[in-house]
Amino acid sequence: MNVLIADKFQQSGVAILKELGCQVISIPDCTAAELPQLIAERRPDVLIVRSTKVTAAAIQVGKNLRLIVRAGAGVDSIDVAEASRQGIYVANCPGKNAVAVAELAWGLILACDRRIADQTHDLRAGNWKKGEYSKARGLKGRRLGIVGTGQIGLEIAARGKAFEMEVNAWSRSLTPEKAEALGLGFCPSLVDLVRTSDVISINVASTPETDHLINEEVITAIRPGTIFINTSRGSVVDQSALVAAMKQMGIRVGLDVYENEPGGSSATFQAEICQVPGFVGTHHVGASTDQAQDAIADETVKIVRHFLNNGEVLNCVNLAVKTPATSLVTVRHKNRPGVLAHIFEIVGAASINVEEMENIIYEGAEAACARIQLDSPLAAQHIEQIKSNKNVLSVEQTLLNART
Repeated sequence: MNVLIADKFQQSGVAILKELGCQVISIPDCTAAELPQLIAERRPDVLIVRSTKVTAAAIQVGKNLRLIVRAGAGVDSIDVAEASRQGIYVANCPGKNAVAVAELAWGLILACDRRIADQTHDLRAGNWKKGEYSKARGLKGRRLGIVGTGQIGLEIAARGKAFEMEVNAWSRSLTPEKAEALGLGFCPSLVDLVRTSDVISINVASTPETDHLINEEVITAIRPGTIFINTSRGSVVDQSALVAAMKQMGIRVGLDVYENEPGGSSATFQAEICQVPGFVGTHHVGASTDQAQDAIADETVKIVRHFLNNGEVLNCVNLAVKTPATSLVTVRHKNRPGVLAHIFEIVGAASINVEEMENIIYEGAEAACARIQLDSPLAAQHIEQIKSNKNVLSVEQTLLNART
């Protein structure tokens, strides 16, 4: 199996992939623009990326490509829709960077509260301003609002409790019962959460549903002087509305991610928000600790190993939740050559599409059971044609939309 690593990746992970018998090509400084040609030339079965964007053009030239692994949590740098159209698995490594991101988030919170970056800037310039910087609100007893209760959000919440803060949360899937079980206060709406928080931390994945989740309506509900932290994705926040709130209400902002941020490891980057007083920022490095990268490399290798050994993809993000299937045909049959071909020939002749199937073998390998989901029901004559094969034991059809 040919594996192309088009990004920085731990050498320990490269070594293990080679031990598995993979032919590994590592191009740590690959850019999104260079990736299509590299894939066309190297013809990998598996592509591993970290920050390098995988465009539709890169995917379309991958004639041998079967699996793309994002060595990290989010997959917004990969054209997942195009990968799905080409029948290519996309997998990620969720939760492996949670502690690293939580640690950075808390670095930003503390930096905002104590204005550490501004103090450092003045000290480097030779200015002593103890009177200016001796004013800080402090965190103990204040309210921390967590937006998104995935692993990163929960790690940030745990550290908030260590600072003796009151921790409340909101997410689309959070219920009062779940919040209580997690030891979190429950907020019924996003606006309610930001309106009652002294510190707000954004921890949601980048999806079409979360694009500008933190919009002007939400931002205008934030109280003056609140600390706002985003270590998720820049697309989640309306950055222009956030700039306006910083200027008008004195909101202090700590960001690790930005709208329209560069995709490479170095570039010129100009953003108005970086020049507004009260801003503290880092360079999208939330997961960039040795501990996190070792854990992500281990998980990436685990995904490739499982795919190599079993053909199954762990942490796959682009399998259909629901197919167009309307009928389930269950065929018990003798485990003999030609039985499935006989079934599919009849289904194909009827212009019916197979949406999903599995063929389960019973102990002893004498008999099997094929469960075939179709986009249209078979007619009675098709059922009889399937039964005509001497190795077919029984045929049953169930309408899926009739099941409850």
